[in-house]
Amino acid sequence: MFGTTRHHLGLLGRILAILLLTVVIEFGASTVLYERAARLSLREDEARRLAEHLVIAHKLMDERSWKQRPQMASELTTDRYILSWGPTPLVPPPLSAELRAMRRQIVAWEPELAKTDLRLKLLSPGRKATVSGDLRLPDGSWVHFTAKGLVHSWDLAFGRVLLAMIPAVALLILGALLIRRALSPLRRLAHATERIGLGEEVLVRETGTFEVRDVIRAFNAMQLRIHRLIDERTEALAAVGHDIRTPIARLQLRLDSVRDEQIREAIQGDLDEMDGMIASLLAFLGGERDPEQPVLTDLAVLAATIAEECADRGHDASYEGPDHLNFRLRPFNMRRAIGNLVGNALRYGERCVVSVAMAEHEVLIRVDDEGPGIAEDKMEEVLQPFTRLDSARQRDTQGLGLGLAIVVRAVDLEKGRLTLSNRPEGGLRAEIALPIAQQ
Repeated sequence: MFGTTRHHLGLLGRILAILLLTVVIEFGASTVLYERAARLSLREDEARRLAEHLVIAHKLMDERSWKQRPQMASELTTDRYILSWGPTPLVPPPLSAELRAMRRQIVAWEPELAKTDLRLKLLSPGRKATVSGDLRLPDGSWVHFTAKGLVHSWDLAFGRVLLAMIPAVALLILGALLIRRALSPLRRLAHATERIGLGEEVLVRETGTFEVRDVIRAFNAMQLRIHRLIDERTEALAAVGHDIRTPIARLQLRLDSVRDEQIREAIQGDLDEMDGMIASLLAFLGGERDPEQPVLTDLAVLAATIAEECADRGHDASYEGPDHLNFRLRPFNMRRAIGNLVGNALRYGERCVVSVAMAEHEVLIRVDDEGPGIAEDKMEEVLQPFTRLDSARQRDTQGLGLGLAIVVRAVDLEKGRLTLSNRPEGGLRAEIALPIAQQ
């Protein structure tokens, strides 16, 4: 059904068609099962016993006078069959559908009862049903009877509820599977959106209803335009970075001709700062793609190496933690992230400690300094791009304010989180938490 209308029904039309199909099947199945359940039937021995008792009662009551009939009804009463006599019937016609089946079953054992206008009424449905009824005597009076404890094949309450639930649950599952199949292109589109957010290029196959295909087509075209713009921006930034670094390199060569050492050191510092600003700008605006693949990396050695390199340059930096800790991540991005945190710590604090530790469900990389810290209301703000820390740490205002933004991006690629907090003993703690579950 749905294979032939796949390209003609929209999403709403398909869901309506699925619901219509389930309703039609539910109605048909319920009708058939209700019809079967309505055939209330006695066990063969119960039907035969009741038929024999009614035939005997009919014959004996017919042979008695009107005055003797109440006494005879009392004598024919047993624990299971209660009889009485009266001039009018107690059960009005017509019979319900379930009792017509029972009447046919009783008459099948004693055909003589067919002439008695046998009427039945269900008093207490259940596994042990009580049925009452009337038999018409030849003179027009009636024998009333009540039969207790008849066992029938279906419980009229629980059985029907169960019968109604079986097709409903089955069709609910069927409808869910059909709707899931109809919505599967949207799930693929959602997964592709997540991957594109990480810089990948994913072309989604155009399937499903025409609304979904239109969305997928627009999505594919949009991501191609976005990636093309990112590539063009990356190429332009690379060209600009190269062109800017060329005069910086020339200034480096001419710096040797400056004889005043103090002026030479000042100019060298400015050139280093310009080169660092260009590097951070290119790193942040270099594109959304992720060309680096995660590899098994010794995170402890990586962090210790960064601290040792800073110590070799005369800074007070040290490492604390295990000698080795293998972790699958992007080593270049993580090295840049830890390096930025260490650079900030050494710029605003006199001492920096890099530590790596294992927690219950994650690996923690901490960079502690002894600087002035950051105001609590600025903790989120400093993580934004181009945010300067001069209001929070007034000692130094170098850079473009991209260091922490680059760290956030690198940590996001690893499904981790970056947290800044002021240490009770003074200084700032920058903590990177990498989930072990991502390994």
